[in-house]
Amino acid sequence: MSIDLKQLKYFLAVAEEKSFSRAAERLHISQPPLSQQIQKLENELGVRLFARTTRSFELTAAGKALMTEAADLLARMRMTIDTVRQIDRGEVGRLRVGIVGSAMWGPIPKLLEEFQTRFPRVSWTLHELGPNDQFEALRAKQIDVGFWREPRIDADSLKQSNLKQELGFRESVCVALNQNHPLATRPHVELTDLAGEPMLTLSLDRAPDARYQIQCCVDAGFEPVIFQEVTEPQTVLAMVGAGLGWAMMPETTARVVWPGVTFVPIKTNPPSANLYITYPTQGDAPVVRAFLKILDVGGGQP
Repeated sequence: MSIDLKQLKYFLAVAEEKSFSRAAERLHISQPPLSQQIQKLENELGVRLFARTTRSFELTAAGKALMTEAADLLARMRMTIDTVRQIDRGEVGRLRVGIVGSAMWGPIPKLLEEFQTRFPRVSWTLHELGPNDQFEALRAKQIDVGFWREPRIDADSLKQSNLKQELGFRESVCVALNQNHPLATRPHVELTDLAGEPMLTLSLDRAPDARYQIQCCVDAGFEPVIFQEVTEPQTVLAMVGAGLGWAMMPETTARVVWPGVTFVPIKTNPPSANLYITYPTQGDAPVVRAFLKILDVGGGQP
């Protein structure tokens, strides 16, 4: 049996108009090919769809049944086509976003708000993971995009993992000090001003950005005295507020009021806290393309 949607569309027009001539006008075709398609449909089904006499033009019982089913089928097909097109535009689907915790103190919430406003039918979830875990999650296709800070992944590792990394937001590092620290009232400090003082940091084994910050101290001319390594940035700041040491944090951290903590800019060569987005270069992911377009990176994604 070979029945196509065009035949059903033609049949439905005739059934609704109760006239071959009016149906032909509605379909913008001549009447002979319309009649041929209806006859072909009847032959394929092996039933009469219309009871034709010189004075009447009525649907048979089979024709009435087909009219209902055809109308429903064509409506569902239109909905399917519309959904497929929405998916291709990234308007329907899901997005799994990996983030480091400090990213939520900066521009990421506003970015997600804009994405939800423009693509309300896309469901998204946040996955708070360190850079190493995000990298592995991207490779395992457990998240769709990832946000983390300096340092960048080297080009060879990205290529081998079919990933691309681009700058999302520029930001510098500042120094978090206890509010009673002698340097807390200065307009800015040098990293070397903190040499010899206890430093608080994220775990060096789990946070590449923490290792990067330590190297920045070394490049500035001193080896920092690491007092404690912790897992969460808010723990670092709680300890700074308690007067247990100083820390290096992204500038956007200062947007939140942390009891007992003062943030002071670094004057000379402040380390970068740039936020990068990493995403796959292979596969068709319209939702990811839509997200990258809002962020204005990716060039529409390869």
